Amino acid sequence: MPYVRGEAILYRLFDVGYEIHLDKAFDLLGASAPERPKPVRGEARAIQIKNPPVSVQLGLESVAIGEHVQGVEVSARVYDFGVVSLRARLPAPDRLPWDDFVAFGIAAGASGAWALFELCRNRLLERIRPAIDRFEVSAVSEEYIVHRLYRVEDGSGKPVRPDLLPDDDIARLLVGEVKPLSEGARREVISSRFSYFEEDLTVLSWNAALVVESVPEDADVQYVLEFANAQLLELRYYDALLDKELPRTYDEIAAARGRFHLIGRRFSRLLTILQTRVADATEAVERVENSLKVTDDVFLARVYGAALDIFRVGVWRRGIDRKVAIVRDAYTMLNAEAQARRGEVMELIVIALIALEILLALVRH
Repeated sequence: MPYVRGEAILYRLFDVGYEIHLDKAFDLLGASAPERPKPVRGEARAIQIKNPPVSVQLGLESVAIGEHVQGVEVSARVYDFGVVSLRARLPAPDRLPWDDFVAFGIAAGASGAWALFELCRNRLLERIRPAIDRFEVSAVSEEYIVHRLYRVEDGSGKPVRPDLLPDDDIARLLVGEVKPLSEGARREVISSRFSYFEEDLTVLSWNAALVVESVPEDADVQYVLEFANAQLLELRYYDALLDKELPRTYDEIAAARGRFHLIGRRFSRLLTILQTRVADATEAVERVENSLKVTDDVFLARVYGAALDIFRVGVWRRGIDRKVAIVRDAYTMLNAEAQARRGEVMELIVIALIALEILLALVRH
């Protein structure tokens, strides 16, 4: 029976505005000793972060895990594209049998710890709100759990390779299920496995990950997983926003066609609105995608790329592109219609002027 030392780290991410000015947020959080760390591994050179997020400690809270109440350390990371990520670290009892750690991790995912995040978020936003453009807390949020192990050993204390941990237990831990999974479900859940050294292991799934890393200060895998979740949240937010905007756009087009306007001005206001929506969505999505870039196929890059695939980030992006294209097509259609009507009116004016000139010529003679 392996014994492990580790913790469960719960993440909840919120969209709180169009953009957060990180230099200003850093200054506003100065009393809490904020930081702007980047991945520190040697291969992290392949990860380029244009505007590193601001990290800050938010203090200790208490939460019930099963029948026990324990303290949790809460921290936050603030991203320039309008996302705040809150983290709660729930340490497991020291040198826990592996089976008991699996039960602890499942209980942590089902605990009341998630209820802490909104209160902590609100306290954080009170401090950084002056740094947020177009402040608005979205109903869309993202949740994720990282089960972090620092050591796996046998009964005598000798290290055990993490790839020897039972697959069934890993799968149950990642999906939060007490009962064993079927072979097909288990195989699918643990299909994304990565190792750099023999003593480390990363297994990814849609809503959780197992990260085995012996150096406590090495949080690079967690860093890129959190970044990927932040990007996913922002894409989900804009996808939901465009879902609401499209029906409104159709209503606005119908309303504009039913109103009387001066020559050539029927759709001018609506065209400005549509152009702004396209520009905002396009700029926001590009800011998200450019926030982190991978330049080489190394361990962290593979973990990050696999996370984006598992989160179906490409699917969300294509959905946004389709909806932006619909808005852009509506703009093109209305602009062409406005130009055509303006041309028709100009033709009528020219005909009227010619007719008037002919009439005046007949009157003179």
